Amino acid sequence: MMEIKCNDTLAVSLHRVFNADLNEHGTVFGGQILKLVDGEASVAAMRVTRSVVVTAAMDHVQFLRPFKLQDSMCMEAYVTGVGRRSLEVFVKVIGEHLMTGERFLGFTCFMTYVIQDPNEQIEYDKIVPETPEQEAMVAGYQTRRLHRKENRQRQKLILDSININKPW
Repeated sequence: MMEIKCNDTLAVSLHRVFNADLNEHGTVFGGQILKLVDGEASVAAMRVTRSVVVTAAMDHVQFLRPFKLQDSMCMEAYVTGVGRRSLEVFVKVIGEHLMTGERFLGFTCFMTYVIQDPNEQIEYDKIVPETPEQEAMVAGYQTRRLHRKENRQRQKLILDSININKPW
């Protein structure tokens, strides 16, 4: 059995909030957060696959607290489960008010990535958590994976009924 530790997949980066990141409410635009998170999580995923991965899903998305000017956003991403060709990455974004030092949890989600090359597979069988947080995230992987599979089946019914003909 091949295993890899969560910390061996850990990707961490900081982003300072600037005016260009803000929406009309004076908080970071949600799409900007999603863009940053996808990039960060892909690093963690590629530390396991060592090959090109593509984003398959983003779920359990929670915008918990807004990020504002004079905040920093610390993104942490690590792999929480693996399949044959897909894997799950947990991402959290911790805010810090740079003027006061107050820290807060602003965002969390799970990302699913798939190896782009259909002939490649993930060589690891097991993800080994090293902290209580990682233990909790890894412990829920199989349940989340099952829910995703069930959701894909429901979504297939919806997708099959979508018309792509030109309406104009």
